[in-house]
Amino acid sequence: MTRVLRWGGRVLALAAISYAVVFLWVFWVSRQDQREQADAIVVLGAAQYNGRPSPVLKARLDHALELYRGGLAPMVVVTGGIGPGDRMSEATVGHKYLRAQIPDSAIIVRPDGRTTEESMRSVAEWMREREVGRVLLVSDPFHMARLRLEARYARLEAFVSPTRTSPILAGSRIEAGYLALEALKLPVTAIRNMFGQPSPEPVVVSH
Repeated sequence: MTRVLRWGGRVLALAAISYAVVFLWVFWVSRQDQREQADAIVVLGAAQYNGRPSPVLKARLDHALELYRGGLAPMVVVTGGIGPGDRMSEATVGHKYLRAQIPDSAIIVRPDGRTTEESMRSVAEWMREREVGRVLLVSDPFHMARLRLEARYARLEAFVSPTRTSPILAGSRIEAGYLALEALKLPVTAIRNMFGQPSPEPVVVSH
C-alpha cells in the first residue's frame, strides 16, 4: 500500500510539473508578437450579436486592420461558423465590419468552422488552392499557443500577432482562467494531431 501511495504521489507530482511547464509555454506565446510579412492575415472568430461583433471579436478585427494597413499582408481572412441560436456566421459578421474600412476584394470569408481546428483546416484548404501558405494569426493572447499549433498541423507557416485591446485584459484574473484552460487543451490538441490524419502538404509556400 505504501509503495502504491508513493508511486501515486510521483505520478501526481509529474503531472503537476508537466502542467506548469505547459502553462508557462502558453503564457510565453501569449506575450509574443511576430509581425512578419505574410500571404494573409487570419482572424479567428468570436461571438457576434445579431450581426454586430462582440467586443472580443471587434478587438481582433481592429488588430487585423492595423496589420493590413501596415502592409503586412494583402488579404484578411475572417473565420468562424454559425453559433447556436445565431442566423449569421462569425466570419460573415467580420466581413461586414471590415468591408466598411478596406476593399471588399481584400477580404476572404471562411465560415465553415466552429472550432480552431476546423477553421485552420478551412484556411489551409483555401491557401493551398492559391499555392501560398504563410499566415499571420490574430486572436486573443491566451489562444495563441494552441492556434499556432493547429495552423502548423494544417501545414501553414504560422506567425502570431495577438490583439492587445481585448476586454479579456492581460494580467487579469479572467485571462489567468483562460490561460489555465488552454494549458489543459494544448496537450490534448498535440496528442490528437499526433495520432490523427495528417493534413496534405502545401503545394508552394511563398516568402
